[in-house]
Amino acid sequence: MNRVSAFGRVVREARLAKGWSQEELAERASLHRNFVSLVERGQSKIALDSLFFLADALETTASELLRATESVVQNNKGNSP
Repeated sequence: MNRVSAFGRVVREARLAKGWSQEELAERASLHRNFVSLVERGQSKIALDSLFFLADALETTASELLRATESVVQNNKGNSP
């Protein structure tokens, strides 16, 4: 799994843990719902300001989102051909 997809997975899991829709997260982060969808599907790279908006909305830190992303990538290295 690449880093962009792993980040999307982390964001999606954090959003679902809060019981929020993509639209609710987007609203809380002042981002467009389509952008949140693209990020969660690993189809959009994220700008630094958007990373902080998402982290704030999810009540976490940007560093924690990135740390979780690194963990997902590391855990999936053994699963890659």
